[in-house]
Amino acid sequence: MSVARPSVKLVEPTEQLLQPTLFDVEPAEVLPLVEPHGRHAVVERPAAPFVPVSREAAEATTATAGARAVPRASTALLEGPAGPAWAHRLAVFDLETTGIDVETSRIVTANVSIIDHLGLTQSRFDWMADPGIPIPEQASAVHGVSTERARAEGRSAPDVIAEIVDALTAALDEGLSIVIYNAPYDLTLLDREARRHGITPLREPLPVVDPLVIDKALDRYRKGKRTLEAAALHYEVDLFDAHDAGADAIAAGRVAQALALRFEAELDITSEQLHHSQVAWARDQSASFQDYMRRTKDPTFTARAAWPIG
Repeated sequence: MSVARPSVKLVEPTEQLLQPTLFDVEPAEVLPLVEPHGRHAVVERPAAPFVPVSREAAEATTATAGARAVPRASTALLEGPAGPAWAHRLAVFDLETTGIDVETSRIVTANVSIIDHLGLTQSRFDWMADPGIPIPEQASAVHGVSTERARAEGRSAPDVIAEIVDALTAALDEGLSIVIYNAPYDLTLLDREARRHGITPLREPLPVVDPLVIDKALDRYRKGKRTLEAAALHYEVDLFDAHDAGADAIAAGRVAQALALRFEAELDITSEQLHHSQVAWARDQSASFQDYMRRTKDPTFTARAAWPIG
């Protein structure tokens, strides 16, 4: 998809030009919110991607404009976002929980953030809940939150769940796609938690972007694991603190953006079209997995086919 280039911006030599990399984020300013209680928004300074222009281009531009020549180091071109439009600004979501069964597991930590076209965090909301049940040691070993810590630092589960639903609803109302790696797990568990506590569940989440489904559909024959860590490594996305809800959510969003650029020809469609494509891809992937399991391990195995929520 072609993107119109804005005009060249000339600046004085005394101005400092920064060209941020994908993960060059300014230190965050934590702003406590009055309502709802206990939630914090992390607001990070937006940055524009400045790309140096050649001396010849700078001289040609200034000559045409009748302006004086400007040293190469002080001339820059502001590039527009590359790739499909749906990937230019994304909401991202992840949960860390007490287990793997979506029907019985409880939320321990959660994150909903917004990232821009460079993968830089524009806003961030983190939660820790007291799940109301003991956290198994196996789960604590993964995400680092013990039963004792959740009871001491976590907030009321109903309050946390209601705020997560509100944050995701706000993102959908804004027209953003929500990136969730292995979406049926997080969305189904959130749905069950909401119903458990008498909270109105999230409405039909559309559009959702699931990098796991897209990766398996467009790079079908790549060998190896398809975990978030493996995908981040393959698509050259940094993931420094795996199984931290915030780190995982933001890394998943950046993997989605990497997929959008890697497979731009296939993914240069609307967010709604991408959502419905993933429904079909997930159905085919579930059928293939079910067939494999029945042939190799359990003749009665049934895979969940619903996407993005079961």
